[in-house]
Amino acid sequence: MADRPNIPNHLLWEYDLETFNYDNSYKIVIERVLERGNIQDWKEIKRYYGESKILETNEWSTQLGEREKEFTRFFLKSDMLDVA
Repeated sequence: MADRPNIPNHLLWEYDLETFNYDNSYKIVIERVLERGNIQDWKEIKRYYGESKILETNEWSTQLGEREKEFTRFFLKSDMLDVA
């Protein structure tokens, strides 16, 4: 699978990653990284999906609590992803 975000397979452990469509299932991928990803994973979803899809998913998510949603909005607007 050549064109997909470079995130660890364990974040999507319950899916068959040979057939998983990272573009159609972007909300699953983004939500999982926001919940459990590290700084490199955050950088990768920002690179691959862009800030607007991340924020859209953040607002849509019923898995993320308000605290996590606020952190995501703050973190994306900061320069922390650029300097880390």
